[in-house]
Amino acid sequence: MYAIFENGSKQYRVSEGDTLKLEKLNANVGDTVEFPVVMLADESGIKLGDEVANAKVTATVLTQGKAKKIIVFKYKAKKNERKKQGHRQPFTEVKVLAIGSAAKKTAKKTAKKAENAEAKAE
Repeated sequence: MYAIFENGSKQYRVSEGDTLKLEKLNANVGDTVEFPVVMLADESGIKLGDEVANAKVTATVLTQGKAKKIIVFKYKAKKNERKKQGHRQPFTEVKVLAIGSAAKKTAKKTAKKAENAEAKAE
């Protein structure tokens, strides 16, 4: 099972247990974050659009950091113009805990509660 979700105008393909670096999120280390799903693929096939409206990717924040430094050098020939600048892109590393629909999980919990209530009544 895998899902494609969107964050920061980029789309990521993930499975449960994957770790990946995303654009910086406003979340502390250890926090749980959720992302809306664009596409979901499992044993029953591929689901898109309204079929995945309630689906979420749940992940936990592992680290906040900065990527390796890159050098931006601007140069104009014969004009004695040179500009050297460095940049380190901030990122958030997350680990995917679960992929799925919140509605399905709620429906399953409700069904289990109903079964338990029936069993106690007998």
